[in-house]
Amino acid sequence: HVGYHIKVFPNVRTARSVATSLTAVFAKMAKRVRLPFSDSENVELLVQAGLDKISQGGDEATQKQMDEFFKLFKRYIEGEQTEVSWNKIGPVPDDVVIEHSSIATKEMSKNGLLDKLVVIKLNGGLGTSMGCEGPKSLIYVRDDQTFLDLTVQQIEYLNKKFGSDVPLVLMNSFNTHEDTEKIKHRFDHRVSLYMFEQSKFPRISKESLCPLANSIDSPHRCWYPPGHGDVYRSLLRTGLLQKFIDQGKEYVFISNIDNLGATVDLGILNYLINQKSPPEFIMEVTDKTRSDVKGGTLVNYDGKVRLLEFAQVPKDKVDQFKSVSKFKIFNTNNLWVNLKAIQRLLTEHQLHMEVIVNQKVWIGLCKDITPSACVDL
Repeated sequence: HVGYHIKVFPNVRTARSVATSLTAVFAKMAKRVRLPFSDSENVELLVQAGLDKISQGGDEATQKQMDEFFKLFKRYIEGEQTEVSWNKIGPVPDDVVIEHSSIATKEMSKNGLLDKLVVIKLNGGLGTSMGCEGPKSLIYVRDDQTFLDLTVQQIEYLNKKFGSDVPLVLMNSFNTHEDTEKIKHRFDHRVSLYMFEQSKFPRISKESLCPLANSIDSPHRCWYPPGHGDVYRSLLRTGLLQKFIDQGKEYVFISNIDNLGATVDLGILNYLINQKSPPEFIMEVTDKTRSDVKGGTLVNYDGKVRLLEFAQVPKDKVDQFKSVSKFKIFNTNNLWVNLKAIQRLLTEHQLHMEVIVNQKVWIGLCKDITPSACVDL
């Protein structure tokens, strides 16, 4: 047992004035504490105070990230649905998915196409799922070449073949940024290489809902990098989105760093650049196989096309989700997105993404304290 006693003031405003201290106590206790508050407003006040304390030790970027996290947290605490209603799911319309062969053309003009493109590789993951330590991108694949080595070679070959200068951009997380920075100099003379660090959000206790971090310097295990959808806001926040638009870039190709099959497809790029009314977003999909049962799929949800992720599926519907006959489309996470569309949707606050909850087990700062449940949003 941890010998802390917490006096909770009945007045909400008084509670907020001591909230920073309470948050620090929660972090020191490193265990689950059930809040005595029953309504979401009081919980929001307490969490906001904790985030304010974290922001005090950081810079303007930290403040923006805590503001973004609080918006997400409010949606979660106010009860926004995180699981789908299964009866609203249907197959996507036939015209949503087009065959790749229908856009490939021998008459394609390659001149100037690549001048409109930026390539982003998602480089936030660690190699733990592969039994390795450190960033996944630095795992050796073959002939002493890492995922990052081979990715740079692909962009280098593309640029040499077509006389272009397609920039390669790495979106790192706080887990991978430092290690990737150390080897960046090896590639600077070969490609135009940019790096930025995606958002860093605090984990929250599942029961108390308080942030596990109590300062910007709290250990890494108190934080998590948001999902891949964070790439859009991070591009804007770091200034790279505006930089590339000013350079005349029009589209970004986004894919996972460990997907070596995710190369620039000139047929798709030509389709986007030379169409009279091109789409602002393209997702590369393929047929779902039994090896892909946990991957995302496209569905028609309540009249709209939507990506359905495994974490959003009700437990009693998991077997249906894994069915390759019911859900035949697999999301490769290779995305083509119009840069000005990203800018427009963000500045107009129109980019809405679902809240996806990931339950985690958090190991506290002390070995004798029982691991407790936490939540990543």
